[in-house]
Amino acid sequence: MKRVQIKDIKLNEVNKVAGFVENFRNRKTMCFIVLRDVSGKLQVTIEKEKHPEFNELLEQITIDSVIEVTGMVLQSEYVKLNHMEMYPDTLEIMSTSLPNPIVAPKGEETNIDLRLDYRWIDLRSEKNTLMFKVQSHFVNACRQFLNERDFIEIHTPKLIGAESESGAGVFKVEYFDRFAFLAQSPQFYKQMAMAAGFERIYESGPVFRAEKFASRKHATEFTGFDLEFSYIESYKDVMHLEEEMLTYALKAIKDKYGEEVKRVYDIDIVVPTLPFPVIDLHDLYTELETRYGYHVPESEKGDLTTEGERLCQKFSLEKYGHEFLFVTGYSKDKRAFYHMRDESGVPCGYDLIWKGCEITTGAQREHRYEILKAQAEEKGLSEDVKFYLDFFRYGCPPHGGFGIGVDRITMLIFNEGIKESMFIFRGPDRLNP
Repeated sequence: MKRVQIKDIKLNEVNKVAGFVENFRNRKTMCFIVLRDVSGKLQVTIEKEKHPEFNELLEQITIDSVIEVTGMVLQSEYVKLNHMEMYPDTLEIMSTSLPNPIVAPKGEETNIDLRLDYRWIDLRSEKNTLMFKVQSHFVNACRQFLNERDFIEIHTPKLIGAESESGAGVFKVEYFDRFAFLAQSPQFYKQMAMAAGFERIYESGPVFRAEKFASRKHATEFTGFDLEFSYIESYKDVMHLEEEMLTYALKAIKDKYGEEVKRVYDIDIVVPTLPFPVIDLHDLYTELETRYGYHVPESEKGDLTTEGERLCQKFSLEKYGHEFLFVTGYSKDKRAFYHMRDESGVPCGYDLIWKGCEITTGAQREHRYEILKAQAEEKGLSEDVKFYLDFFRYGCPPHGGFGIGVDRITMLIFNEGIKESMFIFRGPDRLNP
């Protein structure tokens, strides 16, 4: 007989299920087990008189042991857990567990670093399982949205021969008789795909940043979801595509997991309205100063400060009734050399802020070789990015794109820190497990 997941159990029939023992009460005449798999939970009720052959096995079972049981599943108004229970005819212990090393005293929360040391155990909780189901569904919804619009999924190299964007925050690794670098982003290769005539591409993959941040939103390795597309008229086309994709993905999450997220996390998945509000950075700082007394030194007004970013949450909800906010008008000193600039020298790009946190930098790229080369030289990068500049010497259409941090999106959906929102966290002080 084949094992079925708990969600697929058929009432009034014999089923075979397997999973972790979440709760275990072994009494004199009865034994009650709460069995958990990735799809749900089931109460297993054993009448010891009917199954004396189980007694020795029951003495070996511990919390988090993995067992397999086969038996009739019946509806029961007396069982709170899904109003059904199994009466097993067979019981097999597949694996026993030592005492859980990350269980905290009642009312206390285990230290996050200890939980990360035993991440595979920490992930067994209903909350964590749900979090990564939602993350998976988010990425799948983005893929579906783009596939329906004829985007091609590509997979770019993460070992590269030159420092990818600015040289800052790049991991240098030995590569046979020379050095290589771990890619900060797939940016250059996304644009190579535009020069190759692919027109519309996306990628989901690892991104590396050698930066010693210690904040709730930074990691040295994370999963990025990037896209690029050709024949745009301005960066506004990029903004429009992103707001449509995020709305599509958040609706997909709400439709499938909204009720479960509300039950487990007490969080409402909010599907945003279109279009997202847009504000120029200069105007944003004026608003933040007028409304909240937040003053930014003149030297910092070309970029959005951490505190300004945080205040965007309050401001956007207050002024627009919206969780998302596009911010434009950044200084060219604060943007990458490959961002196209308008006639005033202002980069044709934006940041997207959600819940007071930047989730995207997007832009129209400079596709004209001579201008792109001059902008690279301006930042002292022309030699480092020579291979990249070659992409534009043989014709390239106008294009633009953006990148989203999948883990940061997860963090904001569930109001958690980045350490809790990644399957395995990587930071300056953590390389294990």
